[in-house]
Amino acid sequence: MTDASPLGAAVLHALDGRGWSIAAAESLTGGRVIATLVDVPGASAHVRGGIVAYATDVKASQLGVDADLLAARGPVDADVAVQMAQGVRRALRADVGLSTTGVAGPEPQDGKPVGTVHIAVVTPDEIAASSLELTGTRDEIRTRTVQSVLELALTVVGGIRHP
Repeated sequence: MTDASPLGAAVLHALDGRGWSIAAAESLTGGRVIATLVDVPGASAHVRGGIVAYATDVKASQLGVDADLLAARGPVDADVAVQMAQGVRRALRADVGLSTTGVAGPEPQDGKPVGTVHIAVVTPDEIAASSLELTGTRDEIRTRTVQSVLELALTVVGGIRHP
């Protein structure tokens, strides 16, 4: 595992260059994305907040994820991730919305294997989503998800490809 804080700092720097704010809707990461961002001194200039939508009904009620989509596909879905990111942008009035949803384990969920993860980044200009198949322990999957969504955010917001 690597420390995600330099990545968090890079995302905040990219946001600074655009004058944008950020918010996160998190499921399997349980607040780790926002925690990584607020670990960076000066984060308050850009971080609006986060919504931990661990339960499926919270994704619908607090983030506005379509209930029919959730019923048809379940919470671990690429389109759900996009709607979560859109919803947190709207709910917290942020320029950029991030989201994470997936199965960290130890057991499969709704027929989806452990390590199935969907992330999304939504800005005023772009919608980007990625589906991942991660391996490792529950903690490793959650840590890699945080890194992945911050890498995607850096790519989208800063136009930077992170190695």
